[in-house]
Amino acid sequence: MKLSRYTVILDANVLYSAPLRDLLLELAVGDLFRAKWTSEIEDEWVRSLLHDRPDIDEHKLRATCVKMRDSVLDCEVSGYGELIDGLALPDKDDRHVLAAAIHAKCDAIITYNLSDFPSEVVAKYDIEVLHPDDFLHFQFDLSEAAVITAVQRIRRRLIKPSISQRDYLDRMEGLGLPKIAAALKRFEAVL
Repeated sequence: MKLSRYTVILDANVLYSAPLRDLLLELAVGDLFRAKWTSEIEDEWVRSLLHDRPDIDEHKLRATCVKMRDSVLDCEVSGYGELIDGLALPDKDDRHVLAAAIHAKCDAIITYNLSDFPSEVVAKYDIEVLHPDDFLHFQFDLSEAAVITAVQRIRRRLIKPSISQRDYLDRMEGLGLPKIAAALKRFEAVL
């Protein structure tokens, strides 16, 4: 099996929302790119979600984390701790994400918080910072069929409750992903 060489760190804020998390991971499983994250990133999105949604069972979220790690080959980054103190970012709490990206030789960090990773800092490490909408749109440009197939798989799993094609696309737009939603709208009938 040939593994994609383009490697990204998924920041906690892109793993927070189930629809975006599902699409990113489905594409990684489909070998469009290699997805990486750390246990620290994992804990961050789980804590944030539990804070915002105390009605969600923490055990179910932790089980989701296990499934994520089991599904995505070689996803977990460790051994990056010694790099953290040498990095300067606007929010020192984001240094672990950049450190993990450097250590794992990632091509990009996928995050909603572009300003937290200034290009003049991350460019030194030959890493780009991409908004998830831009990243997903790039993936769509690379392989429309793979992205459409990923969305079809996701929608087939959404049976309780089921979700219409239009509602799925509306959710993508609502998550700040208008480019990928617009690209997929052309194929709405087959999603």
